Amino acid sequence: MSKNKLYIILFACLSFVSCGEYQKLLKSSDPDLKYTKAIEYFERKDYMRAQSLLDEVAQYYKGTERSEDVLHYLAECYVGQKDYYSASEYYNAYCKNYPKGRYAENAYYMAAYCHYLNSDDARLDQTETYSAIDAFNLFLERFPESEQSGEAYRLLDELNDKLAYKEVLNARLYYNLGTYRGNNYESAIIVANNALKDYPLTKHREELSFIVLESMYKQASLSVKERQEERYREALDEYYSFINEFPNGKYRKSADRIFKETDKAIKTLKSLPVPVTLPQE
Repeated sequence: MSKNKLYIILFACLSFVSCGEYQKLLKSSDPDLKYTKAIEYFERKDYMRAQSLLDEVAQYYKGTERSEDVLHYLAECYVGQKDYYSASEYYNAYCKNYPKGRYAENAYYMAAYCHYLNSDDARLDQTETYSAIDAFNLFLERFPESEQSGEAYRLLDELNDKLAYKEVLNARLYYNLGTYRGNNYESAIIVANNALKDYPLTKHREELSFIVLESMYKQASLSVKERQEERYREALDEYYSFINEFPNGKYRKSADRIFKETDKAIKTLKSLPVPVTLPQE
């Protein structure tokens, strides 16, 4: 018999024995035995069996000293199974019941981290992103000296950048809509400026600032004659602010093009004859 076949047979036998042991445990009425075996399964990274046994004894140990351990291990089991929604619920339950418990620091961090892992792409709903931000801020408030605080700050920056990017997408959408059913350039300006205010340190700051400049120029070019010069001059002011902050940015050439076209438009408007209004007879 080859070694490979022997290994397969041994593995099958061990699996059968393990399965038989697990089925007996499920039928057992001894909660202490179930708990002990659950921890053994957990240490072997058999998270599904560990979680099932812990679920069975959770109610029995409720209100006892062991309840804290059960909550902790259940949360860890769900992380091991990559069920981050359930894990976050158990970590949050732990934080609520044992805010100063043995595993509190880890629980507060992992509750936030599970929300982070559940956070969707910027194009989708950002409920989990907001939950992660709130949870990380709570963790940093309670454990400012934690070894994980540096990583928490890094993940917070990443989450805020995701929200800022969602605003980039929204502002771009308004810009691309142009004058469809209204002045969408004004909406693009408002969305981008609000994002700059809400996320001043975002890596998307240059793009948001350029959207404002680009939208102001487009709005001016499509304005009625009475408003054009005023709006072109506002676009010029925005241009100077933009190049002052991003003198060598990736949008510099496009910004310079807008400046030239805006300057030319203002000079053209100034050269136009002022219409004369005849007095009424």
